[in-house]
Amino acid sequence: MSLEGKVALVTGSGRGIGRVVAISLAEAGIDVAINYMHSETQANELAKKIESFGRKTLVVKADVTKEIDVEVLVNKVYSYFNRIDILVNNVGDWLWKKAEDMSFDEWKKVIETNLNATFLCSKYVLPHMKMNGWGRIVNFAAAGAYRAHGTANASAFYTAKAGIVAFTKSLAREVGQYGVTVNAVAPGVVENKERTVEEAKQLRDKETAMGRPGTSWDIAKAILFLASDEASFITGDVINITGGWLI
Repeated sequence: MSLEGKVALVTGSGRGIGRVVAISLAEAGIDVAINYMHSETQANELAKKIESFGRKTLVVKADVTKEIDVEVLVNKVYSYFNRIDILVNNVGDWLWKKAEDMSFDEWKKVIETNLNATFLCSKYVLPHMKMNGWGRIVNFAAAGAYRAHGTANASAFYTAKAGIVAFTKSLAREVGQYGVTVNAVAPGVVENKERTVEEAKQLRDKETAMGRPGTSWDIAKAILFLASDEASFITGDVINITGGWLI
């Protein structure tokens, strides 16, 4: 599953799950572009960690809900690395609020950070992947989004995530002939973003079939597989990473 020398752009990777995804990719030999909006200190600390693995990195501040920011972001990454092989669309806000109490601005922010950001980053990265005849786009859906799962007080979030599933499937049809796969991961709730798998194994979670809580590392390893050549015939799919929560 060698990915040595590939270049990945991970949006929102200054902290949280995105940070762990960036580390996991770098450990596999991938050079990583770090995107952040507010977490500059954490992003720079992550860059040092990635460099400690002997990998190249680039830190770029950009609001991925704004087209001009995304265009500049992708241009900077391509200019620095001279290629973009992997895109992980990690950015996406969450809102816990009843629809009738939600403002239109709140609704729009959830849609923009999840669905619009995924569209924009994919749009601007794709020409580089098609030119190389190889690419991997991995989007972030959510547990149950593949079946338009709904949860009370989370209408904006689940609407956006179901949209990401539809976008993933449609885009996969459009770009497969160019050697580009497009898939989505659909995690359950990860309460502690820094927790390791070994630490999680010491805890109990009766909601999952595996009996333990999920971690950012579970998600990162699934993304690493989807980025590999071993997953070259998997596209337009959604992998639920929930430990069996929705069986």
